[in-house]
Amino acid sequence: MPWSPFSYIVINLARQIRANEITFSGVNSTLPMLACLLAKRAYEFHFIYINVAGGVEPQPAKIPHSSSDPAIVTGSAAIFANQDFYDLCARGGMDLAYLGCAQIDAKGRTNVSVIGSWHDPKVRLPGGGGAAVMLPTAKRVVTWRTEHSPRSLVEKLDFVTASGNLAALITPIAVFQRRNGRLALESWHPDSSLDEVVSRTGFDFDAAGAGSTQPPTRREIAELAALDADGVFEAEAAIKI
Repeated sequence: MPWSPFSYIVINLARQIRANEITFSGVNSTLPMLACLLAKRAYEFHFIYINVAGGVEPQPAKIPHSSSDPAIVTGSAAIFANQDFYDLCARGGMDLAYLGCAQIDAKGRTNVSVIGSWHDPKVRLPGGGGAAVMLPTAKRVVTWRTEHSPRSLVEKLDFVTASGNLAALITPIAVFQRRNGRLALESWHPDSSLDEVVSRTGFDFDAAGAGSTQPPTRREIAELAALDADGVFEAEAAIKI
């Protein structure tokens, strides 16, 4: 089955989830929200899904376009307030958290604060929020970028918002896993190449053992298609290789 840039990110985000984990998706995180719902449908193992809107094991009849929409808590077994999942994370109970970023460096540190100088920024970003709390305390954090370029995968961050337990990075052309304190290439999109990943990444990385990403299964593709039956999520994401 062929990959699209959209399916590549969502499915590879879903593949980061392990059996019996407590998994969290945050604010402005539509792709991880879809990944968690996909994993519930496509994989045989059990895990607990908590979302930033407060839903625990939600079963929404209609998937909202915002990961913070109260509709995503429909069918939940319980409702968490923000302080509840921060507390769970701080106590070591959060196995996997999906947290976004604007920039990421080779050590897995992230920037969601400013682009440019702190005192005279080109862009003022939303700020640390949950990232500053959860990246150091969740057992594993996974992030993603819909653009793979040296301006987002950087040698040096413009500002270090958070650091800690970043485990993986997913982009439209590559999957990175953190090894020995640095992001290392695990695999690349079959329509891309190692040379392309190198040229479009702003930091050096280990590519030992990396190869073409395993293709999506028929079930992964079918369940993602069911979640985005009208293709609106894919169109809104507008992800290009």
